[in-house]
Amino acid sequence: MGEEKITKAAAKTKAEAVPPKTVDKVVIEKKTTKKSAKDTPKVTYDENSILHLEGLEHIRLRPGMYIGSLGDGTNENDGIYILLKEGIDNSVDEYSQGFGDKIDIEIKDGRVKIRDYGRGIPLGKLEQCVSDVNTGAKYNNSVFKQAIGMNGVGIKATNALSSYFRAASIRDGKMAVVEYERGVKKSSTTCAAKEGVRNGTYLEFVPDTEMFGKYAFNMEMVEKRLWNYAYLNPGLKINCNGNIYVSQNGLEDLLVREMDGISNAMYKLFNYRGENIEFVLTHTASLDKFVYSFVNGQSTDDGGTHVTSFLDGFTKGVNSFFKKEYDEKDVTCGLLVGLKIGIDNPMFTSQTKNKLGNVEIRAPIIQETQAAVDDWLRHNPDVAGALEEKIIRNIKARDEINNVTQKQVREAAKTVSLKIPKLKDCRYHLQDGPKGANSMIFITEGDSATGSMVGSRDVTHQAIFSLRGKPENMYGRKKTALYDNEELKNLTFSLGIQNDIDGLRYEKIIIATDADNDGFHIRNLVMTYLLLYFEELVLTGHVYILETPLFRVRNKTRTIYCYSEASRDKAQKELGKGAETTRFKGLGEISASEFGQFIHERKDGEPEDVGIHLTPVNIQTLKNVPNVLEFYMGKNTPERRDFIVHHLAQEIDA
Repeated sequence: MGEEKITKAAAKTKAEAVPPKTVDKVVIEKKTTKKSAKDTPKVTYDENSILHLEGLEHIRLRPGMYIGSLGDGTNENDGIYILLKEGIDNSVDEYSQGFGDKIDIEIKDGRVKIRDYGRGIPLGKLEQCVSDVNTGAKYNNSVFKQAIGMNGVGIKATNALSSYFRAASIRDGKMAVVEYERGVKKSSTTCAAKEGVRNGTYLEFVPDTEMFGKYAFNMEMVEKRLWNYAYLNPGLKINCNGNIYVSQNGLEDLLVREMDGISNAMYKLFNYRGENIEFVLTHTASLDKFVYSFVNGQSTDDGGTHVTSFLDGFTKGVNSFFKKEYDEKDVTCGLLVGLKIGIDNPMFTSQTKNKLGNVEIRAPIIQETQAAVDDWLRHNPDVAGALEEKIIRNIKARDEINNVTQKQVREAAKTVSLKIPKLKDCRYHLQDGPKGANSMIFITEGDSATGSMVGSRDVTHQAIFSLRGKPENMYGRKKTALYDNEELKNLTFSLGIQNDIDGLRYEKIIIATDADNDGFHIRNLVMTYLLLYFEELVLTGHVYILETPLFRVRNKTRTIYCYSEASRDKAQKELGKGAETTRFKGLGEISASEFGQFIHERKDGEPEDVGIHLTPVNIQTLKNVPNVLEFYMGKNTPERRDFIVHHLAQEIDA
């Protein structure tokens, strides 16, 4: 059975099992007549235009300010996981301050229950702490030092965006309880607690389907978060749905798990713990570096100043010991790090806290890391020898790759120096500073899909690269083979990464293929190309999947674009029996005038379901990448054949 057939079938089943992460529908009202600017009625801007929103209404009106995005649970950054995180963060903060030893969590049928055994929220302030945006103990550094939450806004967002929310606090035999629906208080009471009940806080909430649509918690994504909590808080016992998450060695356990055992380390783990910084590190045989970074117990997937400062300090420490001037790339190739810092006033780049922005920590981290690494190497000569051997191998490997590929790059550049075939470029790129900060390139399949996008794109920052069909499966091929493939060579030059990923020309690389078997197969082939040769682009969050509507339901006055069969059925019921339904089998079937609304950036004031819908490509566990690629894109192994026989029999021709 051919690899192509297998991948097509596997992709379709995966798509059916995990629906695209999008808003259910986009509603477009038809205009029967065109009006000129002078015919448009003027809007009066006066005192009556100023709105005052009560309670938590502003969170429901602008949820993106508080949780980043909505989503249905198919992506780890979807809002339902942020709501879950905010609830758990408060319980973890109690443990980090020395109160409580376990957290009980239940997630069932979309309902979340969280119980900790800390101090419990002061009873007289429970209502304010879960509903008043300007109230919280996190403002008080004497009560919460280096807490995950900065100001307690998160739990208010959970309240506002839940169809049902209940909070209870138990303190010294007394209990306070408050209940809300969509941020509106429904009841509150204070009473005696049952005898023997331990102090602590209890939260229960159901994310609102009016905001999130039909959602579901992916327990694999939840498990990843829970393990991070365990690694960052050694000794804390987390019980979720009967599964126990606990770590005794903290970050060391994280690295051992990611390496799939200590045998893959090139030397024994170096574990350093300072007053406000802790890290565990080793080198592996890989040429890629991986940094698992955290701030006050918050995972910072996008890194930040603490990560760049640590890498600078590590390189300085190595060079100081060896009295050399090794390049940071050669020193950090194969470096595997677990890094955690504590800071009283962290400044994250967004409410979701994925990247740290504090610049004042740079010098202290560099100095402390440099001193720690220098001292470590002086006391471990065997490790120093292994490390220097690794650095020398890194230099040789990089030189060999550069010598081979650079020659090919120079030869390839001669054919694309004037114009890259199939690339319709944009005006501004990443190298153009702020003007190119939102630049993006759509990788499409065929001229039909490209035609729809060309007429509707924003030429200032949206580029298009059109594949001629299915690109070659590059699994098992060396990087040198990349420049022998005309299409992938042109794609590489279009992205600007032929020499180094530092030359990337676009902030976003968007795979835009049809929502059918062939489209999913092409998506897999492009992802294989990226993961094999330019894995860091995926790790640093540059790669996305474009989601486009599957159906259009319309009558004489309204048009509804739907992204799932469930939303199609709902739209058909809403518009009545006379509604016309169209199934979009490919991007080329969507006209340029329609397509524009699905690739433009949402502007301030527009509804959440308007604008481009992108699903970021994330890697759950790095150690699984080689196995996944081999299973789906490698030779037709018996394991894959058995998988298809048992799971996809209905897709196979006899």
